[in-house]
Amino acid sequence: MSARFRDILGLEAVTTSLSATTKEGAISELARLLAGSVGVEADPIRQVLSERERLASTGVGSGVAIPHGRLSSIRELRVALAVHRTGLHFDAIDGQPVHVFVAIIGPDSEPTAHLRLLARTSRILREESARAAVIAAADDVSLRDTFLGFDRD
Repeated sequence: MSARFRDILGLEAVTTSLSATTKEGAISELARLLAGSVGVEADPIRQVLSERERLASTGVGSGVAIPHGRLSSIRELRVALAVHRTGLHFDAIDGQPVHVFVAIIGPDSEPTAHLRLLARTSRILREESARAAVIAAADDVSLRDTFLGFDRD
C-alpha cells in the first residue's frame, strides 16, 4: 500500500524557516521535525539521516534534497518538509544550493513503501512549477497545502 503525503506530512513537520548554515545543521533540524511527527527522540533519526548522507548526498539537484532513512523503532512512514530561503550548500549533484528539503523516515520493515515515497517525492519536485510554488509559500500552512496540491497520486 502506498502512503499518501496528506496522511504522513503533519503540520508539526513543516517549516518555511529552516535556518541551518551547514549540511549537518540541516540534518539536525530535519531530524527534530521528524521526531515530533513520529514521537521518538531526534538523535537516532539524525544518526540514520547522517549515515545515509555519508554514503552519497541526497541533494538531487535543482535546489532539492531528500534525506531519508529507516529505523526499527519507527512504526510508519513520516515526512518533514522544509524550505531554506537563501539556500544551503548540501553537496547536491549539480553543485547548486538546496532550498527545498523533504526528509523521509520509515520502518525497517517497509523498504518498498519507502522507495515508492522517494520516487513520488522526486516526481513532484522535478516539476519547476512545484519547486517554485513550494519555495514561494508564505507560511507553514501554505507550504504544506502547496506541496499536497502537487501530490496527484
